[in-house]
Amino acid sequence: MGGRGLAAGKKNACRQRAWLIFEDESGVSERPPIRSTWAPKGKTPVLTHPYHWNKLSVGGALAYRWDGRRCRLLFRTLEGNFKAKDVIAFLKALKRHFRNRRVILLWDRLPGHKAKITQEYLSTQRSWLSLKWLPAYAPELNPVEQVWGHSKGTALANQDVEDLDDVADALRRGLRSVTSRLGLSFLRHAGLSLG
Repeated sequence: MGGRGLAAGKKNACRQRAWLIFEDESGVSERPPIRSTWAPKGKTPVLTHPYHWNKLSVGGALAYRWDGRRCRLLFRTLEGNFKAKDVIAFLKALKRHFRNRRVILLWDRLPGHKAKITQEYLSTQRSWLSLKWLPAYAPELNPVEQVWGHSKGTALANQDVEDLDDVADALRRGLRSVTSRLGLSFLRHAGLSLG
């Protein structure tokens, strides 16, 4: 946690009473993650899935109150890949959710984050939004990565799905199971803390 950007963001969050928001994107498909499971002796579980590879993308934000007392998970799903216009739509949803509050956004260098139209939009949002970049090649510092692992290892694991709607339902169930306490433990797992 020696990076100046993250430490400065934490101090600024306390001083400004701003929410610290970690954001990330991930993807899932109709082929479920396979995990170990239990079955009666001699009855090997059989998992079926469609033979096509449709993709569902999910953008998620773990928002931490400046004093570490609360955590919220916000997410958005869409078919295909997140593009700059989708990133901007997600930022607009964050603005509505955190109306009249200061936000410090910490995210990676996804092409959609660095895109010219995204940067132009961000330059018009300085009244409520500050931006900090996570270090390159350090996904372990982003607690949202733990959200993806949790959802893929529980709600999505070994799912018998027929189409992308089934995957979306399972994903949303898994993401809604991320409580404030679990979100705070994801922050500690990343080696970070508030307060």
